[in-house]
Amino acid sequence: MTLLPSSPTPRKLGLVIDLDVCVGCHACVISCKEWNTGGYGAALSDQDPYGADVSGTFLNRIHTFEVLPEGGQVIGEAGEARIVHFPKSCLHCEDAPCVTVCPTGASYKRAEDGIVLVDESKCIGCGLCAWSCAYGAREMDLAAGVMKKCTLCVDRVYNETLKEVDRIPSCVRTCPANARHYGDLGDPGSDVSRMVAERGGYDLMPEQGTRPTNKYLPPRARKPLAASAGSAVLAENTDGAKGFFAWLDGMLDRI
Repeated sequence: MTLLPSSPTPRKLGLVIDLDVCVGCHACVISCKEWNTGGYGAALSDQDPYGADVSGTFLNRIHTFEVLPEGGQVIGEAGEARIVHFPKSCLHCEDAPCVTVCPTGASYKRAEDGIVLVDESKCIGCGLCAWSCAYGAREMDLAAGVMKKCTLCVDRVYNETLKEVDRIPSCVRTCPANARHYGDLGDPGSDVSRMVAERGGYDLMPEQGTRPTNKYLPPRARKPLAASAGSAVLAENTDGAKGFFAWLDGMLDRI
C-alpha cells in the first residue's frame, strides 16, 4: 500500500472547468493526446486506429448529455432541452484511493503541489488503481502495459524553457472557449479559488469522500426562448437600404 502525504500539501494545483461555456469541441482532448504522446512518459498508444475495432488511450475525455428541464418528465416538456458537455480527467484528489491501493508505489501524490502521478517504471499494470477510482479517470495503455492518467502537464508547468504563457496544462492553453482554468486551489486569493467562490463551484461526486482538487462551475440559468422571442423584431420596410443590404434586398425580391 502506498501512503498519501502525511500533511496537507502547501499548494493544490488543479483545474476549474466551466460547464456553462464548454462547447464539446474536443480541442483539449486532442491537445492532451498530442502533448503526452510526445512528452512525459511513454506514448499514448492506439490499437487498430483505422480499423473496425478502434481503441486508444486518452487522459482527458468529453461526455455529452441532454439535460432534462426542471419540472419535465420528457425532454422539452417543461422548457427547451439543453446540451451539457462534461470534460473529465484525473481530479487529483486529496484522499486519492488510487494511491493507497497501489501495491508497488507507482501511484503517488506529490507532497509539494498535490499532483497525482504514476511512476511507469514501477507500474505492473495490475489495474487496482483504475478499479478504485470513482471517476474512471485512469486508462490502461495496452501497448505499454502500464496505467496512464492526467499529469496536469507537470512537464509543462515547471518547464522554465517554455514561455510563461505556455507554463499551463496543454488542455487549458488550447481551449478556444476559455472553459478550462488552472491554478492553486489551496490559495483562497488565486483566480481559480475566487472563480469557484463566485460561481458556486462544486466537487464531482462529493459523497465518495475523495475530496477532488479539480472543481466544476455549473451551467448558468438560461432565459426561455419564448421570453426573448418578441425582442427580435424584423424590419418590414427595407426602403433606403444601401450597399450590400440593398443588393441582398433586391435578390430576395426575385425569389
